[in-house]
Amino acid sequence: MSSRNRIFIAALVITTLAPAAAHAYIGPGAGFALVSSFLTFLIAFFTAFFAIFTLPIRMLWKSLRRKKPEGKARVRNVIMLGLDGLEPTITEKMMADGELPNFSKLAERGMYSRLGTSNPAMSPVAWSCFSTGSDPSYHGIFDFLKRDPRTYLPLMSTSATYGRAKFLKLGPFSIPTKKGGLRFLRKSISFWKILSDYGVFSTVLRVPITFPPEKFNGLLIAGMDVPDLRGTMGTFTYYTQADEAAEIGGNVVTLKKNGGGPIHTTIEGPASPINGQTLELPLVITRSNGEAVLDVNGEKHTLKERVYSPLIRLTFKAATNLKFSGIARFYVTQMNGDFKMYVTPIQIDPDRPVMPISSPPFYATYLSKLLGPFTTAGLAEDTWALNEKIIDEQGFLDQTYLIYEERRKHWFHSLDKLRRGVVICVFDISDRLQHMTFRYLDEDHPANAGKDTVKHKDALFDMYREMDKLLGETLAYERKDTAVFVMSDHGFKTFKRGINLNSWLRDNGYLTLKDGTDGKGEYLADVDWSKTKAYGLGLGGIYLNIAGRERHGIVDSKDREALKQEIIDGLVGLIDPKNGQPSINAVTNTEQDFKGPYRKDGPDMLVGFAEGWRVSWDCARGLTTPEIFEDNVKAWSGDHC
Repeated sequence: MSSRNRIFIAALVITTLAPAAAHAYIGPGAGFALVSSFLTFLIAFFTAFFAIFTLPIRMLWKSLRRKKPEGKARVRNVIMLGLDGLEPTITEKMMADGELPNFSKLAERGMYSRLGTSNPAMSPVAWSCFSTGSDPSYHGIFDFLKRDPRTYLPLMSTSATYGRAKFLKLGPFSIPTKKGGLRFLRKSISFWKILSDYGVFSTVLRVPITFPPEKFNGLLIAGMDVPDLRGTMGTFTYYTQADEAAEIGGNVVTLKKNGGGPIHTTIEGPASPINGQTLELPLVITRSNGEAVLDVNGEKHTLKERVYSPLIRLTFKAATNLKFSGIARFYVTQMNGDFKMYVTPIQIDPDRPVMPISSPPFYATYLSKLLGPFTTAGLAEDTWALNEKIIDEQGFLDQTYLIYEERRKHWFHSLDKLRRGVVICVFDISDRLQHMTFRYLDEDHPANAGKDTVKHKDALFDMYREMDKLLGETLAYERKDTAVFVMSDHGFKTFKRGINLNSWLRDNGYLTLKDGTDGKGEYLADVDWSKTKAYGLGLGGIYLNIAGRERHGIVDSKDREALKQEIIDGLVGLIDPKNGQPSINAVTNTEQDFKGPYRKDGPDMLVGFAEGWRVSWDCARGLTTPEIFEDNVKAWSGDHC
C-alpha cells in the first residue's frame, strides 16, 4: 500500500480517538427479529429487563476496559462517503468544466489528491486495504476467488462455511441437532474495530468485505460478498415462452405456450437443509388488459411491462417450523405474444434474515421496518442479466437507481442520528454503471457492434452529476468539528480485449490438457495436472503447481523462483497481434514483492494488464480457448483490474 494510503488510515484513527459515550441504538426492529411467539416474547422481556437492570454495571465495566487515547481528538465526527470506482480523469475534467460544483467546493477548501490503489486493483482487495490500512499480504484478500489446492477448484476468498446444519424430524416439526456456520476470512483489524476499542461509535454501511459481520461498538450493514438466498453471488431467473436461453449465470425457465391463458410455473428457492432438494413456490401469471397479475405466496401483484415491481416477499417452507424468507423484484420484458419476465436474484430478506447480514443482527430488521425493505446481496445490481441481454440498458439503469435510492435512505438516516463518531457508506452505483456503459466513451469498442451508441451515452456522466448532488446533500451535515472524506477504491478504463492466461500457459508449455479434451471444461476440468507447471485462476492470478502444496503438484520448490521468472519474462510486454500493442505492463512476484504473513495465501504471480485489456471471460471461467486474445463484446465494457 502506498504511503499516502497509510497516512490516510492513520489520520482517520488519530482524528477520532477520544473518550466518547457509547451510543445505544434502540428501534422497533430490535423486537421484530425475536418476538415470534409468546414464549420468545417472555424471553425477550426478561432479557431486556436484565439488560436495563445491569446497564450501570456493564457501562462501568466497559469504561474500565476501554483503551485511553494519548492525545485530544481534532474532530468529534467523521463522515466518509465511498464512491466505488470513481475515475479521477473523468472527475477532474468535469470539475474543471464546472459540472461537479460540490466536488470542486470540497477540493478548494480542503484537499484533493489521487490515491494509489491496491495491487491488484479489485474492489475486495482495495476496500480491505481501506478497512485495515494494510496490503493483501496482511489482510489475505487477493481476489474475489482463491483456489483449493486439494481440488484446484475456486473458493470464495472472503468467507467460508463450516459444519452443516442437521435436523431431527418429529412429525411435522424439525429440531436442529447440529449447527453450521460462517467464517470471516479477511485478516487484520478494521479501523472501526480499533475505534470501538477506544469507545468511538461507528456506523458502517455496505463497505465491501464485511460479511459475515463482525461485532464491535457500532452498527454495520454488510456489503460485497453477502450472498443471495440461494447462496450464490446473484442468480437471476428468466421466464420465457420463446425458444431461447442464457449462456451462464441465470436460471432459465421455459414456459408452455397456452394461447394467453394463465401460466402455471414455480419459483426456485434455496436448497432444503433437511434433504438438499430445491425448495419451490407455486407461481401463477395471468395477463389481461396489458397487465400481468402474479399470484404467489397467497398474494396478488399487478405488473406493467418494463416497470419493476416493489420488492416482493417470497417464503419457502422446508418444514412446519422451518421457513426461509427472501425478497425479489419482478420485471416483465414482453407482455404480448411470447411472455417474458425477469426476476432479480432473490435477496436475503432483511426483515427476516436467514443469516446475519448486520451487526448487531437486529439492525437490518430495524432499517427494514423503519425505511422499507431493501436489497441485501453484495452485488445487488444485476450486471449479468444485462450481459446476457435478459434486460436492456434501460432496465439495468432503472434497477441500479432503485438500489441507489435504498442506500440514500440508509445514509441520510445514519447522518441524522450522528452525534459523535464515524459514519461510512459505500455507494456501488458508480462502479456498476461504469462497468456497463463505458463502451459509450470509445467509438471503436467491440461491444458497440450492432448496438445503439446514442440513447444512453450520457448515463455515465449523469451518474457523476448525481454523485455530486449526493455530496452536496452530505455536506449539509458538516459542522466545524466534522471531517469529511470522499474517496473511491480504484479508477476505470476501457476493456476492449480479453487475454486467456491459461491459453498462453498452454501454448508455452506450462499447462497441458488431458488427451481428447478441448479445454472447454469449466474451472480447469480439462487440465492434466500430472503435466502442468502453472495455471491461472481468478481475474489475474497465476499459481504454480508445486509438489507438496497442490494435490498433484509437480514443480519442485527449488525450481519455483526460476520458473516464475520465466513466466514473468514471457508475459511482460506480451503483444496483442490485432493491434501490435503490449497488453501486459507488469507481473508481480507475490513472495518477493509482498512482506506480510499471508502472502503465500495468494497467487504466486499477479498480472498487471495494460489499459484496454483484462482476463478474458472464458479464462475467468477456467476455460482454455484455442486463441489467447479475444474481443470483449459484452455490455460489461469497462474495468479496472
